[in-house]
Amino acid sequence: MGRSLVLNATYQPLCVVATRRALVLALKGKAEVLHSNGVVFRSEKLEIAAPSVVRLNYFVKVPYRARASLSRRAVFIRDNWECQYCGRPAENVDHIIPRSRGGAHTWDNVVASCRGCNSRKENRTPQDVGLKLRHAPRIPHESVWILVAADHIDPTWHPYLRLPKRIAKRFATA
Repeated sequence: MGRSLVLNATYQPLCVVATRRALVLALKGKAEVLHSNGVVFRSEKLEIAAPSVVRLNYFVKVPYRARASLSRRAVFIRDNWECQYCGRPAENVDHIIPRSRGGAHTWDNVVASCRGCNSRKENRTPQDVGLKLRHAPRIPHESVWILVAADHIDPTWHPYLRLPKRIAKRFATA
């Protein structure tokens, strides 16, 4: 079964749930279906399209929205699965200033790297080895947490997520 995007009453993305859960929200009158994925659920007396995007009928106050947690998958998504030193496909996560030299495990010190660049750099800084970062690392876009939670992004989600085009393109074909 698929996944559905749940939006707040203000159209702000809240979470990704199983399609069955989104269907229950719609059937109980707690949410309205904005988009369906083409699959139809049938019972003896009811036929309803499976939702891909639902909007809650009431506002849910989110007291604190943390950014995406720093994880291997989130770093690869942010860096578009490319080595930040040479541009080849990334296989590892690298600390720019190595942890052994006091570097922190934070968004601005972690990048995706290929095996070759990671082995070449070892526990040195990029300047020590003659490597240069292609892009300065930064905290990712606010909607990256949804990409970390979902393996596939339905095209109907794009208007609500406001993702950078390079990331949206990558997930549209995944």
